[in-house]
Amino acid sequence: MLNVENLTIDFFNQDEKTWFKAVKQISFHVKKGTVLGIVGESGSGKSVTSFSIMRLHDERLAKITGQVDFDSISLLNLNANEIRQYRGNQISMIFQEPMTSLNPVFTCGYQVAEAIILHQKVAKEEAKRQTIELFKEVQLPRPEKIFESYPHQISGGQKQRVMIAMALSCNPKLLIADEPTTALDVTVQKTILQLLLKLKEERDMAMIFISHDLGVVHEIADEVAVMYKGEIVEQGNAKSIFQNPQHPYTKGLLACRPSPALQLKKLPVVADFLTGIVDDALAHLNPSNQITAAETQARRSSLYAKKPLLEIKNLSTWYPINNGFFSKNKEYVKAVDQINFDVFPGETLGLVGESGCGKTTLGRSILRLIQPTSGNIIFDGKDITHVSKAEMRKLRKDIQIIFQDPYASLNPKLTIGQSILEPLTVHSLFKNETERKAKVLELLNKVGLKEEHYNRYPHEFSGGQRQRVVIARALALEPKFIICDESVSALDVSVQAQVLNLIKDLQREFGLTYIFISHDLAVVKHISDRILVMNKGKIEEEGFPDYIFNSPKAAYTKKLIDAIPGN
Repeated sequence: MLNVENLTIDFFNQDEKTWFKAVKQISFHVKKGTVLGIVGESGSGKSVTSFSIMRLHDERLAKITGQVDFDSISLLNLNANEIRQYRGNQISMIFQEPMTSLNPVFTCGYQVAEAIILHQKVAKEEAKRQTIELFKEVQLPRPEKIFESYPHQISGGQKQRVMIAMALSCNPKLLIADEPTTALDVTVQKTILQLLLKLKEERDMAMIFISHDLGVVHEIADEVAVMYKGEIVEQGNAKSIFQNPQHPYTKGLLACRPSPALQLKKLPVVADFLTGIVDDALAHLNPSNQITAAETQARRSSLYAKKPLLEIKNLSTWYPINNGFFSKNKEYVKAVDQINFDVFPGETLGLVGESGCGKTTLGRSILRLIQPTSGNIIFDGKDITHVSKAEMRKLRKDIQIIFQDPYASLNPKLTIGQSILEPLTVHSLFKNETERKAKVLELLNKVGLKEEHYNRYPHEFSGGQRQRVVIARALALEPKFIICDESVSALDVSVQAQVLNLIKDLQREFGLTYIFISHDLAVVKHISDRILVMNKGKIEEEGFPDYIFNSPKAAYTKKLIDAIPGN
């Protein structure tokens, strides 16, 4: 159905007035009714390739050569009006971020119906009927209500289903799904993958599924193409690539994802395979890298012999629901509801659950970034639940947070050096600016960045590098305790492995105590000493990682474990 031969894509850099080769002579084919998985890290050329099939690039700044033939028609030779007949009708696309792909000022139903009216030339009522049928097909609850809802009124998984409905609205022969599950909970991710496979079978359509996660691609693809720096370095049958990868890059991508079945001291990283430090896909499983039962028991005996650093007693954070000005009966969303637990010095406590379960609210309540409704927060023997803002400011030296989105938590007008320096200045640490700057440079080295990065701005860094910057900033005040709030969820699996290794190394070096918040149980199991499973504002289950995984008591925990890709 789709034949891509020697596809090369060059972009014009307007600042430097030079051309940059983003994709280099790649070839692949997609047969009717099959799924091709294109996998690779950010910047490998995956999305650029898919955009070229749809001819979505600004052709004044992009030079595309080679062949892209769809049903024997050369898409690269079509004019602007002719390619429009293929977009949506024959080839459709689910974009990576549904929130930015959906227009916030129009209802979800209007946006899907608009595509149907545009391509099928039907009346509004018929377009509405077809849209509601599509919403049913993609298993959206209360499709009539969602037709009238705006994007901000529905969840991330529901927004993704609306995007799938829009992509299917004209019954395309080929569906391109660009990272359609990246920002979703593992349980929502699993249902979206199952839905896409079901729709592919029912409609007998072909699919290109793009992801940075080989585990996710394994769940859905028949054929796989692995991209690295604009080239396809390995391709073939999905099963054979997963069982017997040949290229060092593919081996690295497979190895660096935390596995629930293993307890490793250090996750392998892609660079180990590319540089030849590791050349066997199973070499990272050598006994010296595995944590023994004796080592685990010794660590637990040491950790839990101490007094808790943090004690949470009957903590609740409720939000009132606005039922109108004259309403007498106040209702509340119980985001955190009567929670109790302790965290011990040097421990990593994993907090896991789906979006909306209350994880982030709990973390921010502990830090007093949100004022709890009731209960007690006892830190280092002191009840800090109601201390003044001035006292709390002093305590922030000891209690830090690494936010989910490093780009949003860094001031774009400050260099990263200034961002790390700022807390040192606010808390009057060190004698002068020279000593403070020396400390910042030391921190940059600690988190694997270079001294010359000091004068660069956040937009000049990759996602993984920005995450290292916010880790350095959290470390600047030498805290005792850090909350990591989904601090690796948006990263490529290879970069995620580097950051997880860094977090563990820093804990060993500085004796740090963490609460590590995530929706990904595989990641939480790798990094945690104990795990709390949270659901609907309450602790559903708690225990040591091996117990939680081998014999989960709660049905909710079992659902999270079953949803782990490749599990």
